Amino acid sequence: MKRREFLKSSAVLAAAIGSSDILKAGELLSPESVAPVPEREAGDDGRLIISAPMLQNFASDSIGVVFAVSDLSNGYVLYGKKPDLSDAVKVKCGGYRVTDLDDRVVRVRITGLEANTRYYYRIGADRIVYNDGYDMHIVGNEEDPRIYSFRTAGAAGESRFCVINDTHARMASFSKTIDKVAALAPPCVIWNGDATNNEATVENLVDIFLKPDIDKKDYAAQTPYLFAPGNHDSRGMANRHIERVWMFRQPEERASRDWDLGRNFAVRQGDIAMIGLDTAEDKLDTNPIFAGLFNSGEYRKAQVAWLRDALQRPEIRKAPFLVAFCHIPLFEEDPTANPGDLAPADTAPGFSPDFAHWQRTCANLWMPLLQKDGCQIVITAHLHEYRYNAPAAGRTWAHMVGGGPDIDRDELHAPTVIEGCVENGKLKITAHSVKTDAVLGSYTFAPRKRR
Repeated sequence: MKRREFLKSSAVLAAAIGSSDILKAGELLSPESVAPVPEREAGDDGRLIISAPMLQNFASDSIGVVFAVSDLSNGYVLYGKKPDLSDAVKVKCGGYRVTDLDDRVVRVRITGLEANTRYYYRIGADRIVYNDGYDMHIVGNEEDPRIYSFRTAGAAGESRFCVINDTHARMASFSKTIDKVAALAPPCVIWNGDATNNEATVENLVDIFLKPDIDKKDYAAQTPYLFAPGNHDSRGMANRHIERVWMFRQPEERASRDWDLGRNFAVRQGDIAMIGLDTAEDKLDTNPIFAGLFNSGEYRKAQVAWLRDALQRPEIRKAPFLVAFCHIPLFEEDPTANPGDLAPADTAPGFSPDFAHWQRTCANLWMPLLQKDGCQIVITAHLHEYRYNAPAAGRTWAHMVGGGPDIDRDELHAPTVIEGCVENGKLKITAHSVKTDAVLGSYTFAPRKRR
């Protein structure tokens, strides 16, 4: 079979993209100076790598690097501590036995890293012809000439983060949200659910995470993202296995008991311990709309043992500040708001709406552990409206909800970027309006006290 012609060298690729993008020895490429990757046009038989890389699920000793490709590929990352990558180590996609051959997405997990350390990296891919188990060939190689960098998490790092939520693939709003994140320049970002809607194909997910229709196409090439999924991030054939584009951690990074908890995270960033939990669907598993295809109830229970162990990890336990993230709120003052446990089909007299407005089950399962360990604030989403609830009797933790996806709504309902940082020995949580750039609320918390 006659193969398509393609670019075989990074020098040719550099010429196609622009020679000014090539990093000179010892020169660090800032996020602002990285040229956007042009979109691949229909019928273009040229580029194999068709997106900037995205840094996913970082930790003190590991990070994920994910990028889109146009053909069957065996992708890899070259990384090292030297800006010119003269000390580069090559890590291929996939696990130990075979590599993760794919024609749409390359996922590389780099492990064994040092905490709070700057690393430099470049992405590459081999184009593969695979006819059968004894007839496979590398028919070309492509490397992005640009060198990016990242810093791993760790107790000695910068005590700061940003949160975005409910972006729902609304690219105009998402673009402005990413601009605000870039202005704040945090060391990491938590994407607090409902990044997607009801996605049918992997291509849909690629267009949302790896090739978004925004100016800053390299938005996550040097800023690591963590993900706390929302209810919409489980809907649709592709969203059922969103890890095809948003990677899990490697098996050695999780206990066998926690095999299916690859989206949960417990990361120490400076003085802040960040805990990510998955509230799953906003409708009951028994609701006939889902035809018995969801198992959110057991999934939520499984996270209890993970959370108990995560809170006992030395770097998490010793952090002065503890912040939890999940998509569906864990607190609600309105007694008529649907608490998510109205069996069998999410309705009962006197309650609205017909889905979980908040998650009483998750609150009952997780919050005793978090409250006992001195969690200062839980940051959630889902309601498409900014809200803050101060600690109260019987509830020692504060609760904040981020805004919604529509930039045309008022500033309480429009997108927000929530920023957390430690200043003068206290944790400061600030909600920024993406629409008006106003501060919607700012609150400070003293170091935690365990019960």
